[in-house]
Amino acid sequence: MENTPTSSSLTETEKQIKDILGNNEDLKIKHFKIFGQFSAACVYFSSLVDKDSLNKDILKSLMYEPEHLMGKEKPLTQLIDMILTETIYHSEAKVGDSIDQLIELMLRGETVIFIDGIKEAIHIGTRKVEKRAIDQPQTEQVILGPREGFIESIATNIALLRYRLPTPDFQVQTMKIGRLTKSTVAICYLKGIASETVIKEVEKRLSEIDIDAILDVGYLEQFIEDNPFSPFPQTQSTERPDKTVANLIEGRVAILVDGSPFSLMVPVVFNQFYQTTEDYSSRFLMGSFVRLARILALVFSLVFPSLYVSLIAFNPELLPTEFAVAVAGGRAGVPYPAVIEVLIIEVAMEILREATVRLPKQVGGALSIVGVLVIGQAAVEAGLSSPITVVVIALTTIGSFATPTYTAAFALRMLRFPIMILAGIFGLYGVMVGVIFIFNHMLSLKSFGVPYMAPVSPSDYEGMKDVVIRSPLWWMPKRPNFLHPSNQSRLPENENKMLEHSKLGNDQREGTTDGGSEGNNSTSSHNDLN
Repeated sequence: MENTPTSSSLTETEKQIKDILGNNEDLKIKHFKIFGQFSAACVYFSSLVDKDSLNKDILKSLMYEPEHLMGKEKPLTQLIDMILTETIYHSEAKVGDSIDQLIELMLRGETVIFIDGIKEAIHIGTRKVEKRAIDQPQTEQVILGPREGFIESIATNIALLRYRLPTPDFQVQTMKIGRLTKSTVAICYLKGIASETVIKEVEKRLSEIDIDAILDVGYLEQFIEDNPFSPFPQTQSTERPDKTVANLIEGRVAILVDGSPFSLMVPVVFNQFYQTTEDYSSRFLMGSFVRLARILALVFSLVFPSLYVSLIAFNPELLPTEFAVAVAGGRAGVPYPAVIEVLIIEVAMEILREATVRLPKQVGGALSIVGVLVIGQAAVEAGLSSPITVVVIALTTIGSFATPTYTAAFALRMLRFPIMILAGIFGLYGVMVGVIFIFNHMLSLKSFGVPYMAPVSPSDYEGMKDVVIRSPLWWMPKRPNFLHPSNQSRLPENENKMLEHSKLGNDQREGTTDGGSEGNNSTSSHNDLN
């Protein structure tokens, strides 16, 4: 950016502004006199500023001379300092002397005061852009847990994080990315917990991005991920502030973009993508059971159609006789091999899924029901598919919906097709080769230096407590080692055990004669609550 200095002539400054910005309907230049004697101009974009604050806190305070300054000498050389320290009713007032910088600030919603005869100008933060209210996240629904979600305003999103992390260790660094959009990007982390190496690597990768527009965190993800050709995501996006805070506490770094209702978290490992906030808000037995069901659904969504194709086409002897006869009878009128049949139904299901997502809510649900019931039944009656194939694809689709993270579920949907083709060519051997190839690829991935399959490979005892099952919180006193946190302890060692409630109850009853609790204790507790 050029650093063209501002002119001391108000007329020349106005000409510079109009030459750069052109004729914009919402560009306003308000002429007035400071304290009734100094000519000045207030320049702003009416679509971006808070007009009430502009009128009451800025123009009114400058046009009317305050009582404590009446009769005092006001030299032009000290006017700006006098305005900033004794006159203006606003906390975000600064001085600038570059016309290019001041215009950029105006385009961001600030108001600039130019004074005739003075080169410097005062810019004041008056930005006000209409935004939607904080609402429940649309892509990550929970039964137990907070209902707040990020919105498009980065200031509001940082406030939601700081509200949950009232600690000086919560650090936020900002930078501007995008030659045209100049989007504000915030790097959030917990000082003393997040690895300094990871923080510096995030800053380095973001600073190297040179593009004209950044409109969402998805733009950043494509520039900073380690392997852009892998179907598996190496960052995790979420619109839940509580989930972001939980990851910050573990030692990860969160990236926010102004205009995006999602945060991007790095580094990540694969087991994050089937975990939800609800796992930790509920009791560990219920959370572990639901997580096991989720993992089973994940496996179903990847290999179930391939196993069906390989068993039907190559190894029917592995099926029970009655079931094999039933399947053969259902496929009697189907004119093509099982792999072609499954591929046709899978492609039709993907098209139906995409159409349902893009349609308005009023007709999207109706279309999904019509597609599943009517089209599926018609395909079976027309001999295009067997009933068992429709059941298999339906279970597979349900399993893919059970994966809580959309990007991970989409990766499994993509990989389902090559495994089905291998199953149609080589049978069970093809399925095993495809699965081994996928696992080998996942083992080779890294996210900001962290192995993708950690804590399984390389193994980490503390991290393994939260992979297949969700262990009780008091069983996990250390943060996962694979994140290399600066502070590994999150629970004191001497408190790393469950409170012995039965023993505590016996101790409380020792002072009573009839086995009941004393009435005075109950009354005092009630008064304390009031």
